[in-house]
Parts: sequence; C-alpha cells; structure tokens
Amino acid sequence: MTSAENPAESTHGRKNIGRRQAIPIIHTRGTYYDIGFDIGHTFSGLIQEFLSLYRPLNEIYLPLYETEVGKKIYEETLACVQEQFPGYLKEIQGTADGANVPFHKLFLMHLDDIVPNVANEEEQMNTLPIGCSTIMCNQPGQEILGHNEDALSEILNYWYLVSAHVIEPGCREEKFTSLSYAGFLPGYTMGYNYHGLVYTINTLSAARLRSGKTPRYFLTRALLAAENYEQAQQVLNNDGFGAAEGFSVNMTFLKQQGDRTFYNVEIGPCEINDTQSQLNILSINPGENAFHCNRYLRLKIPEIDGLIINSSIRRMETICKHPPPKCRHDVINILSDQTDNEYRVYQEIKEDDLVKTIATGIFDCVERTWSIYTDKPNSTEPILVIPLQLHDESTFCAA
Repeated sequence: MTSAENPAESTHGRKNIGRRQAIPIIHTRGTYYDIGFDIGHTFSGLIQEFLSLYRPLNEIYLPLYETEVGKKIYEETLACVQEQFPGYLKEIQGTADGANVPFHKLFLMHLDDIVPNVANEEEQMNTLPIGCSTIMCNQPGQEILGHNEDALSEILNYWYLVSAHVIEPGCREEKFTSLSYAGFLPGYTMGYNYHGLVYTINTLSAARLRSGKTPRYFLTRALLAAENYEQAQQVLNNDGFGAAEGFSVNMTFLKQQGDRTFYNVEIGPCEINDTQSQLNILSINPGENAFHCNRYLRLKIPEIDGLIINSSIRRMETICKHPPPKCRHDVINILSDQTDNEYRVYQEIKEDDLVKTIATGIFDCVERTWSIYTDKPNSTEPILVIPLQLHDESTFCAA
C-alpha cells in the first residue's frame, strides 16, 4: 500500500494517527530524580519521538546551542536555575535518563525562545504556538475555571497527566496533578495541588527576553508547591532573580477563607538589571467574570508582532460576543466556539492547522472536580473527571 492509499500518511516524519481519545496518566512517588525517571521511563517512546519531530528544537534551539553566544545563554540560565531549583533540574535529569535522551535537549526545550530571542537582538523571534484561552466564571453556585490548552499541531497526542508525590530529604513535600507535554516539567499548562491551588497558564510573548533569569517553566513548576495565595505571589515575583519571559496565571485556592476569588496574574520579564518579575494582579470577585488569551491586557510590555497577537485579539473578540457566562454550560460553549474563519477559540478545523486545541479543562470549584476533554467539549463528554482531593481530607489518596 502506498502512502497515498494509507489513511495514516506520514506527517513530519511520523504517521498521522489523528486526534486520539486517550489520556495517559502516571502516578509516581519519590525524590525529584525518581519522579523524573519514572516519567521518562514510562513515556520514553513519546518523549523520544517528540524530540525527533519538535521543529523549534531541531531547527532553531539546537543549531544556536552549538554557537558561542547560544552556549553562553544556555549556561548562564542553567546556573540561575541551579541556584534556585536544583530539585527540578534533578527531575529533568531523571526524565532524560529514564527516556534515554540527552539532558541538554530537554533543558533547551524549557528555555523555549530565550536563546533565539537574546541571541538575535535585532530581530524578534517567536517560535511558540498562538493559543490557550481561559475563562473565569465566578457566579453564585457556579465557580468555574475553564481552559483550552492550545499547542503546535505536532504536540497533539504528545502529552500526559502526571500525578506526583515528591518526597525529597530536606525539601518541602509536594503533591500535585498536572497536564504535561512530553519531556517537559509538569506545571506549564493546567493542574492542581493538594493545598487546593487550581490554575491554568497562558503564554505571553514579550518582545525582549532575559538571559540568566528564570524560565517560566520553572516558575510554574514551583507554583505547584504553593500552599496559599501569598506563596504563589512570592513564586511569581521571584525576588532575587526575576522571570526571563512572560506568561499569565489564572488561579484560585479551594481552601481560601471567605468568598471565592479568582486571580489573573500577568508576569513580565524583569527589567534589565532588576531582580524580580514584573507583575500585575487582577482579582475576579463573586458576580464577576474574566477572560485571558495570549496578550498583555494590563502590563505595559512590548510584545512580539504577528500570529500570537492577532489570534489573541480575534479570540477575545469572539469570547466577548457571547453573553457573560453564568454557568459551566456557558463556559463550555464559549470554549467550543469555531465561528471565526481564521483564529478560532477551539482550534481545529483542518488536519494541517498549525495550532490545535489539544485538551480542554473545566475546573468546578463547587463540585471540586477537574473534567478533561480531548475533543470539542460542547459535543463530547469528558474523557476523565478527577476529584480535587486535598491533603487534609480523609478521602485523599496519595499518588
């Protein structure tokens, strides 16, 4: 049978298997290295194949890594992370060893556009996807955090859930569940921890990134250990170092006192010669709603021109055409919208779309559930519903 006759034709050197209705999950307990090794060992096939097809890594990051300026950016950023988060580097090393892939390839993916952006000072560089849409609905009896996780199309089917219980001598215990891309640290997508943090992430593309500062993947991994709002704010502020790049966090704490409050935090790269992130925090109080995509709405930070901004503007326009959401059903309908001809809230019309919505998550803070959809959520049932179990509840089962 020729490739033309085969419905699973090759795409970027691999067979096109279509959108799978499946969610791989690992439950693991141990040290940072143990957690990483178990992830790498369990998903070695996914990780190895993903590294072979991930275009930004192979076409941009690795060639720059072989240059003097690229290696300098890599090393000084690695030193920054080593000083703050040695455990998370052990986690990446464990993943590399478990999957039998080089550490530097995984670390380069965690740097994403830092190396090309800093190395090419006169040219804006952006290799990142143009997606992720988040809705916060804080209405009576309907406290919903909804999120479309969008990524480059080659990431479709190259993700899994990590439910981890980290026990490292001399370090704070961690228990969390997070959606994770193959080979990446958990944290930079959506998830929750056993202290009651529920959160989603939106990529923001500042025009100028920083070498020797903290990549966002490590800040969001540290967020998974936060016990309360104050600790989460400290993590994102990253005093003494500062963020290397931009992102947005949408979060709440299930155990907070008083009425439900959601927060949208816009994080910007630290200023030159500064040692903390730029932050702007918006509170979404009872009776209010908020939306966020992939552009700064409040922080005055120059951004990359192009698809990520155009897409964000159009998706926000589409979201705002809907009546203000009052319940879970409304949130799901908005996240399923495909009415725009070019930049859809739910990203997928054609097989060769550059960006696809790889998963939709609905956190119900009243029912305390996390529903995950692998297809358009207003026309399918969730493939998985996870109870949000907290550490002081008798029903909690350790990972």
